[in-house]
Amino acid sequence: MFSICYVTTPTMKVASSLSKILVQTHQVAACVNIIPSVVSVYQWEGELKEDTECLMMIKTQTSCIKDVVNLVKTNHPYDCPEIISIPMGEGYAPYLDWISRQTCPSSG
Repeated sequence: MFSICYVTTPTMKVASSLSKILVQTHQVAACVNIIPSVVSVYQWEGELKEDTECLMMIKTQTSCIKDVVNLVKTNHPYDCPEIISIPMGEGYAPYLDWISRQTCPSSG
């Protein structure tokens, strides 16, 4: 099973740093796409906020999600970072095989 995690960050620098931690240092993600500018509208501590953020799209095995969440929480500057995981339905088999080979080496 495979999943995509969505994580927002305040800057490209933070998104890039988190991506390298996930892909290279801990190998819990095969690929991270960074969309450099999305607008987020939300309520925080009773105030309506509208911020420009970066959006990370993290491709991984579902079995790696707990590690992704823990690493993002530990290395993210927000008190309550957005970390949302969505299961992938289907995909191109060679790409999914590649995700498997790139991620969670200790689980296999």
